[in-house]
Amino acid sequence: MMKIVLCCAAGMSTSLLVSKMEAAAKAQGKDYSITAVPAEQVPLEIDNTNVLLLGPQVKYLLKKFQQLGKEKNVPVDVIGAVEYGMMDGAKVLKKAEKLAGV
Repeated sequence: MMKIVLCCAAGMSTSLLVSKMEAAAKAQGKDYSITAVPAEQVPLEIDNTNVLLLGPQVKYLLKKFQQLGKEKNVPVDVIGAVEYGMMDGAKVLKKAEKLAGV
């Protein structure tokens, strides 16, 4: 099972996007674990993660988390501001799958 972790400032604003991504995955018959965590929790989650996506509000952490991701073999990227703002779960899910090579 693929695990996708979304990172935001407090882990709350991303909750709606997680729900939209879960709905998109379910509609496609995919069983993924998708969670949202605050930035300080990422180091605790990364070992069991296949893809880490950062919310636009924490994109300043990209280099830091890319380095951590490189050490753990986890791809890391920023969610596009438009996709995030529109809560486009299907597009963000597609981005996560592409990063994971699925």
